[in-house]
Amino acid sequence: MADVSYYTKEGLENLKEELQQLKTTGRAKIANAIAEARDKGDLSENAEYDAAKEAQGLHETKIAKLEETLSNARLLDESKLDMSKVLALSIVKIKNVKNGATMSYQLVSESEADLKAGKISVASPIAKGLLGKSVGDKTEIQVPAGKMEFEILEISR
Repeated sequence: MADVSYYTKEGLENLKEELQQLKTTGRAKIANAIAEARDKGDLSENAEYDAAKEAQGLHETKIAKLEETLSNARLLDESKLDMSKVLALSIVKIKNVKNGATMSYQLVSESEADLKAGKISVASPIAKGLLGKSVGDKTEIQVPAGKMEFEILEISR
């Protein structure tokens, strides 16, 4: 059974747009490349044709994976989420207890994660250590660089 992933409305729309683009524009480009390579003659010794067919296979695999992701995607209704605990889609302001640095992250699905935008995957070590915690809680999280202790300052949506 595939894992269910939770998405924001924006993230789900982005996935649908990407799938639509792959099915239309992407397939058309590959079909043109195959047709051009086929027109160049003997297919048994045509590396361009082989490359275009391989690209087509990879493209169809990507479409299939995206369709599977969408079939297991669930839209979270943010208005019904508990604001007292850290959950998926929570925006969490945390403080590194050791050096006093504060950071703010939104916990999102793996495909929506973008560290530059302050969005981390719920599957990441930091997010896993924060899930279920409340404001004022301190948590020790094992990260690749070692153990870090964080205090939860604020939870919002």
